[in-house]
This record gives sequence, structure tokens and C-alpha cells, in this order.
Amino acid sequence: MAALRRAGPFPGPSVAVAAGLLGLLGTALAGGGDGSTQFPWDAVRLPKHVVPLRYHLLIHPNLTTLSFAGSAAIEVTVTRQTSAVILHSKLLHITRAAIEDGSARSVQEVLVLEHRPFEQVALLAAEPLRAGHNYTLSIQYFANLSESFHGFYKSTYRTREGELRVLATTQFEPTAARMAFPCFDEPAFKARFSIKIRREAKHLALSNMPVVKSVNITSWLVEDHFDTTVKMSTYLVAFIVSDFKSISKITSRGVKISVYTVPDKINQADYALDAAVKLLDFYEDFFSIPYPLPKQDLAAIPDFQSGAMENWGLTTYRESALLYDPEKSSVSSKLWIPMIIAHELAHQWFGNLVTMEWWNDLWLNEGFAKFMEFVSVSVTHPELRVEDYFLRRCFDAMAVDALNSSHPISNPVEDPAEILEMFDRVSYEKGSCILNMLRVYLTADVFKAGLVQYLQKYSYQNTKNEDLWNSMTNICPTVGSDKNELQGDGFCRRSQQSSSNAHWTKGETLDVRAMMETWTLQKGFPLVTVTVRGKNVHLQQEHYVKGVDSPSSTGYLWHIPLTYITSKSDTVQRFLMTTKADVIILPEEVEWVKFNVDMNGYYIVHYEDDGWDRLINLLKENHTVISSNDRASLINNVFQLMRIKKLSVSKAFDLTLYLKHERQIMPVLQGMNELIPIYKLMERRDMDGTEKQLKEYIVNLFKDLIDKQSWSDEGSVSERLLRQSLLLLACVHRYQPCVDKAKGYFTEWQKSNGTLSLPADVKTAVYTVGAQTSEGWDFLLSKYRLQSFNVERENIELALSRSRSKDKLQWLMDQGLHGDIIRTQDLPRIIEFVATNPFGYHLAWTFLKENWKKVVEKFELGSNSVAGIVTGVTSRYSTRSQLAQVKEFFSSLDEKSAQLHCVQQAIETIEDNIQWMDRNFEKVKTWLQNNRL
Repeated sequence: MAALRRAGPFPGPSVAVAAGLLGLLGTALAGGGDGSTQFPWDAVRLPKHVVPLRYHLLIHPNLTTLSFAGSAAIEVTVTRQTSAVILHSKLLHITRAAIEDGSARSVQEVLVLEHRPFEQVALLAAEPLRAGHNYTLSIQYFANLSESFHGFYKSTYRTREGELRVLATTQFEPTAARMAFPCFDEPAFKARFSIKIRREAKHLALSNMPVVKSVNITSWLVEDHFDTTVKMSTYLVAFIVSDFKSISKITSRGVKISVYTVPDKINQADYALDAAVKLLDFYEDFFSIPYPLPKQDLAAIPDFQSGAMENWGLTTYRESALLYDPEKSSVSSKLWIPMIIAHELAHQWFGNLVTMEWWNDLWLNEGFAKFMEFVSVSVTHPELRVEDYFLRRCFDAMAVDALNSSHPISNPVEDPAEILEMFDRVSYEKGSCILNMLRVYLTADVFKAGLVQYLQKYSYQNTKNEDLWNSMTNICPTVGSDKNELQGDGFCRRSQQSSSNAHWTKGETLDVRAMMETWTLQKGFPLVTVTVRGKNVHLQQEHYVKGVDSPSSTGYLWHIPLTYITSKSDTVQRFLMTTKADVIILPEEVEWVKFNVDMNGYYIVHYEDDGWDRLINLLKENHTVISSNDRASLINNVFQLMRIKKLSVSKAFDLTLYLKHERQIMPVLQGMNELIPIYKLMERRDMDGTEKQLKEYIVNLFKDLIDKQSWSDEGSVSERLLRQSLLLLACVHRYQPCVDKAKGYFTEWQKSNGTLSLPADVKTAVYTVGAQTSEGWDFLLSKYRLQSFNVERENIELALSRSRSKDKLQWLMDQGLHGDIIRTQDLPRIIEFVATNPFGYHLAWTFLKENWKKVVEKFELGSNSVAGIVTGVTSRYSTRSQLAQVKEFFSSLDEKSAQLHCVQQAIETIEDNIQWMDRNFEKVKTWLQNNRL
């Protein structure tokens, strides 16, 4: 179809002719690299003296040729005289550029130079642009739709009838808007955007704002004009051209919310729509700032690298993060869909309305959105009990943050790969955990008042770390006459003070910035050692770091808001520790003390002398005296202390014995999360049957609980999630009653040709057992390919990747790279699944080495996907030869690849595993022989 020739946004040449024209302009456009003209700028960051005010964009994608043409008219203001305008452009073929001086009504053609390493172009003007004047940059260009998951890219899906359909969608964060239009692609260059999109009449175009009018250009071509956006950063611009269908509702304040998806899946959109309406209402109320746009669209994209993206007014999602089938979806989908929507909608304020000045403070966006998921969903969906799962993310963050290769939450970054690396557990999970700690410290009311002040003060602006802390200082919320509420706020000046709060605040206004910068400007977290001597509790803090070769970190000091309960009082006591060592004096002697109540603080605790023995005894005798979060945190802490030789292996294993009586989800899952990785290390080494004994110990520990599980979907969300985990654990570790039951279900299901309705919570276990035979595996794959099994793809992928056949495992990874049967977006997960399979971990490593270039092209260097693959494939390595292989491979790559955070993490983790095995293997063996369940 010759759509581009007749109706492109510029009357000029078709793509082919334009390419020829480009050849003539070659020296200018490729400039800076061939010595023709020197590129006038040599920094990764753009100069500040040309500032965009408004973009007028016209984009015309052709879904047949998979290319697009565009024109950008950018109104700018100049603050210093200059002859060169520097902006971003990546893989765009610029065919014409001009600068118009509005006041002089003159237009001058300009020379275009490109500097590819920095993804910049320079527009060189013969007449200098004068300070204090406004100009319009006019640029015409064309490009191919991206084949990766960023920029303006191609996505495809098949209809029920098997027809392949193409759509075009965007993913610009952090630095890919420059792949769709020339722009000042840094978050501080906020501007307004007027967007027009040309599309075939059969398609639908979406963007950040509603369509104000549609113009028929020809009988088959329509141009949609979208309303002008509010002032925002380039990475939040979005547009989609597709044949999606939608359903809509209006919120109580009149915002139209719609969910868009491929037509065959529109019946799976209701759950997300209802959640989005509730959540947007919640946020408008919570932040006391109305949502500033007339609509909020949520679009499910068939090919999507991350979970979701917060484009203002048009949030985009992976299909599994948005679509829910009440008949077939797992209970984890029921939990995570509202969480992911809550995350993206929180960004409409944190990130979109108020944006970090530069990517070093990415956590101001992501840590907040991650934290607000819990605050909002616990109110809008109380039945999900999301607060039960907050702990897990703090433990996940600490696992990365305990490595020497970690980084501070606020961390200097420059180029696109470094920026991408900021999208990690430290920015997201640690960010949310320290905010939760601050909320508990200040109380919810004071914390909320500080947030609202921050959002109101900096609306439509950019901020730094300290702006947030300054907004939190000197806040006194309007509190009722209830004295307790006032005393509990732990913040404002007051004369009446309970003795427990005295040391917390000393009756003065707190310096939130001084406290919180100890958490954001240094990496890692503190280990607090507690020694009880009579009524005196001696405290000491140090930097917790794994591995013996860690450099001394004596310079580290945190302001730690400690909380504790004792055997004599379950009232939470508070104490702000700002020095290396301190002492608390208790009113009376106690049998035990437990610090970091409910694990609300981002630190771990070691109890010296017989402190651990007393807590282990408490768990044995009556574990419900302390909360399930406190029990989970003891399990986590005891294993972390063992890793740095503060405690013996036998002490950590002694604590796990109580788990035989545990029934709550968080401590049970934490027990599994500590014990299974140790089993995996041993499983890889073929260790004289000890790994078999450990496997039996783990299964026996949870055997009573496994036997109690009904193979159904009844119970609360946490009971159902626990059932899913327990049955999978039992079946994967070949607990015979589980295997037999799962086999029976799989046989029935196979006989019915997949029509039998299996309980959602048991599917993963059933499929995993079924996939162990070649015939079962093939049958599962045949169902995986069907549209009707779409919501079960992740379950089936896990089951298929547990096969013992190396050919089948290899085929899965090859297919994931190819992207036809298994979508490429799922490849990182497939590789990680295969790597956890004892029959597949060599294959996964070989696959990563052989396909490194392709993986990086698809998922971008520095991305979370690449990091997940690298750490996932290597995290259970524990021999010196494996360490040598990993070091050798990564050092053979280019410098940028070799220096990735994830590579440093992988190497550190393997070194830690080697030391752990050398030190502890015999001890685990002895303990298991003495403690048979």
C-alpha cells in the first residue's frame, strides 16, 4: 500500500525517494563522525539554554510496511545566544529541518549533524538564535517501527481464527521517545504536546488525551487530532494504533476510565476496570489533588517487556497484568492485577505530576508507586490483605542490597544503559520499604500531610531527593482532641510525652532530611546487635555486607527508628538510634526482647549471648505470642546472620524446627525461601545424598500442612496462595501423595482433551507433574498454543520448563528467542525457569553465552530483563570452575556489558556460594543426621 507516498505528513518523497535524498545529505546528517563538520556538543546531557515549550507532532505509521513518517514542530525558548540546537534522535532519518523565528517571520533551512554515540542531533543555523526569543524547530523524518520493546514498536497477536494482526505501540521510559520523534528527551524538559495521528479507517488511535476531532484525509485514511496535554516529560508521551475494543466507566468525579484489549479478550477486562475506578477515586481523595486529565485508558499490549507503564492518561500493561478470567485465572492474578494498576495510577501523581529532575532520583517515582500499591489496595480491596506481602519485597531488596555491588537509592547515572540499571530492586523495593519505615515513624497522618504538601508545592515541576524530605519537616496535621492521637504522631512539638516516646523525639521537631539521607545516599542497610544485661539493652550498629572480601565500611552510620516489644509488654516501644552504640534501660528485666516489630524497619537484628536461644524457645513453645510478620523476620534474619558467620548453621536450622506447627503464609513462605536455595546449591553439586536428606527435611517440615490442603479454590486469598505454593513444592520435590493426586487430575484433564475445569490453585502442580512424560509435555504444549489457554500461559511455561528432556528445554528457549509460539517477552522467564531445573542449568548458561547479542538487542543493555537472566542463570553456581567460566565470558564482552551491575552481582553471589558451601556443607550434613523429622 502506498500510503506513505500520497499522505505522509510532508508532501515530499516516499520512503524510497527519501532514502535517496538522505544519501545526498549524507555528510551533513552523519556529521561529526566523518570529519566533515565537528559536532558542537560533547556531553551526554543536553545543554540547558534551549528549552522546549510545546511539541506539535504528526505521526503516520504504516502497519503493512512496518515503517512510519513523522513531522515535529517544536516551540522553544532560547536563554542564551546560540547557533546550534542540540536534541535527541535515535534511528530516525531526518529529511528536512528548518528553524522559524516567529517574531521576524523568517524561516531558515539548517544543517543537521548526528552524533550517534550520544543519540543526539544538532541543528546548525546560519543566523544565530537570540537570547530571550522563541523559535519553532520544524523537522520531517521517517523510520522503521522498532523490532524491540521500546520506542514506537510493532506488536502482533493472532485472532481466534488464527489470523495474524499487527499493531503499533510505544514504550518511551526512560530514553526511547527519541526513537519516535526528535525531542529534548530528559525528564526536566517538560512541555505540552499536541499530537495528530494518521491511521487506516479500520484502526483506532489512542494517545494521552482524548480525540477532539477526526478528519478524513482520503476514503481509507483518517487523521485524529488529540487534545493538548498538560505540561509533562517526553517519556510519558504515548500512542497506539490498533484494532482494540474497550469497555468504560465513569468515576465519581467524572473521569472516564476505559480498558482496551484485543477484541477476543474484552470479556477479561471487567476486573481491571472496576479496580481502576476504585483506585483513581481513592488517590484523588488521598492526595487532595484532582486527577488533571479527562480520561484514563488502560491498554493490554500483546508484546510488552516490563509489567506496565504509567504514560499520563494512557497506561499500558502486559496482558497478564491486566486481564482476568474469573473461571481460569490464578489467585495470584487476582492479587497482582489491582497492585499493578495501583502502581501505575499512583504514578499519575508521583512521577507524572511531580517528576524527578534526573534519573539518579528514579526512586522518587518508583519507590513511591511501589509503596502506594499497598496503601491504596489495602483500602480498596481489603479482602486481598496485601499488607501480608509487604515484607517479602523488603527481604528481596535486602538480598541485592547486602552485596558490595549494590548502590545507594539516589545514585549518579549518565548514559542510557546506566539509567536502565536504576530500574531495579533498590529503586523500587528498597524505596518502598524505607518509605514505609518513615510512615511508621512519623505516623500515617503526618506522613500523608507531608506527601500532600510535596505534591501541591511541586505540581508540574521536577524535584530532587531533598525536596521530599524538606516537605516532610515541620508538618503538624490537624488532629482531633484525642490526646493519644496527638501523642502518637511522634513528630510535632508537645509538652506531654510518654516515657516510651521521649528518646524517639526529645520533644523537638525532627530533621527528616538528616535521618532519611542516611538511607538514600549510602548503599546497604544496618545490622543492629542487641545485648541484654539485666535491665540494660546495649545496641550497636554496623553495615551488613555479605562475603569476606567486603571492604571495611566503618564510615557507615544510619539514623535507625528502632521499635521493640518484650516478654513483659506487647506495646510497641520506640527509640531513634543515631550513634554507633547506645543503651536502652527497660523498666524491668525480661525473658526476651524482639526488635524491628513487624519488620517495619529496613534493618536486621542480631541477639547476642543467649538472645537467639530465648527467641527460638519462644517459637517452639508458643509461636503465636508474636505476629506472623515478626516470625517471618526472625526466619529471615537468622539465615542472613549465618551468611556472615555471626551465627552457626545449626542455630539457623534449629529455628526452622518450629515451622512444623506454622500455619500462616508469610513465615511458611519465608521458611521455604531460606531452605530451598540451600537445597538447590547442594542439588547442583551431587553431594553424597545430603541434598536428598535436606529435601526430605523440607518436605517433612511442611508435610502436615501439605496433607491438610484441599485440592480446590476455597478459602481466603492468602490461604489460596499458600495452597498453590505448598502443592507445587510437594510435587516438584516428589512427595508421593502429591504426585499421585496430580497425576490423577492430569490424566482426567487429558482424557477430556483439556475441557475439564481444574481448580485454578492446583493447576501449576498438576501441569508440572503432567509435563514429566513426553506425551504429557506435548499435550500441554498443544493447549498452550490455543487462545483459550491464554491466562494460563505462565503456569504452563513453568510446567514445560520442568521437563527432564534437554531437547525439550532447548526447544523452549529457542522458541522464546524466535517469538512465534512463545512470545519473546516471556524469554527471560523461560531461561530463568530452565536454569532452576537441575537438568537444564548448563543449557541455560550455554544459551545465554551463544545468544548474548540477540538478547541485548531485544531487551536493551542494562534492562531488568537482561539482569534477571544473568542473575537467574548463575545464582546457584557454587564451584570455582563455574566462577571462572562466568568471569571469562563477561570479561570477553565489550566494556559496557562487562561492567553491568548484574554481572558484578552474579560474580559476588557465586563467590559467596562457594564460601558458604566450603564452610557449611559438613555442618548441614551433621545437623540433618541429628534432627530427622
